[in-house]
Amino acid sequence: MSSGVIQIAYHVADVDEAAARFAREFGLGPFFVLKHIPLTWCQYRGEQGRFDHSSAYGQAGNVMVELMQQHGDDPSACRDMYAAHEEGLHHMARFAPDMDATLADYAARGFPTAMRALTTAGVEFAMVDTRAALGHMIELYPPADMLVNFYAMVRDSAAGWDGTDPVRYL
Repeated sequence: MSSGVIQIAYHVADVDEAAARFAREFGLGPFFVLKHIPLTWCQYRGEQGRFDHSSAYGQAGNVMVELMQQHGDDPSACRDMYAAHEEGLHHMARFAPDMDATLADYAARGFPTAMRALTTAGVEFAMVDTRAALGHMIELYPPADMLVNFYAMVRDSAAGWDGTDPVRYL
């Protein structure tokens, strides 16, 4: 099975505005924003899909906070839960050293894979539809060095953060 929760993610209407708001209202940050994250491939519920999204990544204690905005209304794990203007908790993420085995385990327990994709940077991720049991999705990805290092960079940037420059673009 996969690791404990390493990230909490919210669907937001506007990633830039939400990053500034989360920093201002909750003291989280700084947020690192990636716009229109390019994908090599995407599957939505077993069919070829399209997922144009931007995300901002910050830190809350030991847990990363992701703010994600889907651009457009293509069917996706985001649109399964929220319209473009709606906001709320979307998923919690976990590392899964063996993606296929972990996804098969979830499926055997009645939790299908809603979406699976690979970024052009080589980061694989999958959204498992656990809404019936948890009210949100679970995101899984292998603990690749690049991703583990990114998590560490966000966490280290939040340590002792003085509130300046709350939204940073990558």
